Amino acid sequence: MLMGDECTRGCRFCSVKTNRKPKALDPHEPEHTSEAISRWGLDYVVLTSVDRDDLADGGSKHFAETISKIKAKAPHILVECLTGDFGGSLECVETVAKSGLDVYAHNIETVEALTPYVRDRRAGFRQSLSVLKHAKDVQPNLITKSSIMLGCGETDEEVQHALEELRKADVDVVTLGQYMRPTKRHMKVHEYVTPEKFKHWEKTGLEMGFKYVASGPLVRSSYKAGEFYISNILKKRKGLPVSDSPEADTAAATKQTI
Repeated sequence: MLMGDECTRGCRFCSVKTNRKPKALDPHEPEHTSEAISRWGLDYVVLTSVDRDDLADGGSKHFAETISKIKAKAPHILVECLTGDFGGSLECVETVAKSGLDVYAHNIETVEALTPYVRDRRAGFRQSLSVLKHAKDVQPNLITKSSIMLGCGETDEEVQHALEELRKADVDVVTLGQYMRPTKRHMKVHEYVTPEKFKHWEKTGLEMGFKYVASGPLVRSSYKAGEFYISNILKKRKGLPVSDSPEADTAAATKQTI
């Protein structure tokens, strides 16, 4: 996770510490991170970060510098970035989208109707869709990805609507998982969704045209099987050999989330 361990936002589902004025960015972090990753023997890495609304660019240049340095040191590594919304700044989104990454991930987290209840007031369902759409608009070869938590009180109709809106934004990959309450201070779990219902959403998403759907109680945004399929999509585009199974991919190289 880049840019520290304190977030300027306070979403009701997230246990990351909140601080209106986190510590200044470490100017050496992009170099140190890229150097470490280049030595680990990875073929796929996921970078994420806290939200940094205290910074004029939301930390987008810091993010982009880290990606560029990774690609310079180890161009074979596939880089996925799970970013915030940069306050809705499409200029910041473009900075990251054009930095050399392979997968641009940004989570809508929940359905539109529950967004004001679940997420920080500075986040927005439509704002998140615009982030995903703009990333694909400015860099059409990117794989775009988003994630939805279930069990927050959403209806089937609202989940269907969220999936439809993601497809309208040309999002390629979606993951759906069970919301789990981090502590008693966070919002309660409304329901535990059945495996059958998760299977239904997987089938529905694939029928809607998503390139890959990971849907299950234990699925999270960074999901090993999902990374295997995304990796193969990207390798095919580049004319590289693909792995036969997630197990084979794991044996070849271990994925690390930063």
